[in-house]
Amino acid sequence: EAVVSTQSTGYYITNNLSVSGMASYQSLGPIKEHIYKEKHVGGVTLKDVESHLWVKEFAAFLKKSGKLPIPKWTDIVKTATFKELPPKDNDWYYVRSAALLRRVYLRQGVGCGALRKIYGGRINRGSAPSHHKPASASVIRHCLKGLEEMKLIAKHPDGGRMITSAGRRDADRIASQVMSSSIVE
Repeated sequence: EAVVSTQSTGYYITNNLSVSGMASYQSLGPIKEHIYKEKHVGGVTLKDVESHLWVKEFAAFLKKSGKLPIPKWTDIVKTATFKELPPKDNDWYYVRSAALLRRVYLRQGVGCGALRKIYGGRINRGSAPSHHKPASASVIRHCLKGLEEMKLIAKHPDGGRMITSAGRRDADRIASQVMSSSIVE
């Protein structure tokens, strides 16, 4: 049971595993589980990093690559009917595309209708009770088509979308970059 403490970074690295295969967090003390890093046998995947960090990094990757086609209407469109204003962030289209790619990675065969429910929200109906409304199908469909043009996702044979090998490779590469940058910080 070797536990190595790094004083400069404050992270703990351990090689002891319990019977179930989960790492032992007893020696970590106040360090949170999401900060705890362990060597991964098969490499780092999208599931190993925090979602908001990965989405931010992958959105930057999409913007830097310049291959994602951006519609002209992105500065004036709302993302759902229940929204009052369009997004304030100018790069929201890249962020939404990255988030959609993450959803497709985690759940193969997900379609536009299910993604509308996921990205939907509550509509304010005044004094009447609020209800759930789905997000804009047009925005989601255009993001998915753009990711298809980049060959990161493809149509699933049973309907919906699935991630391609190139998409999985890029997603996992960005995840390993996020993991290594979070260890350094």
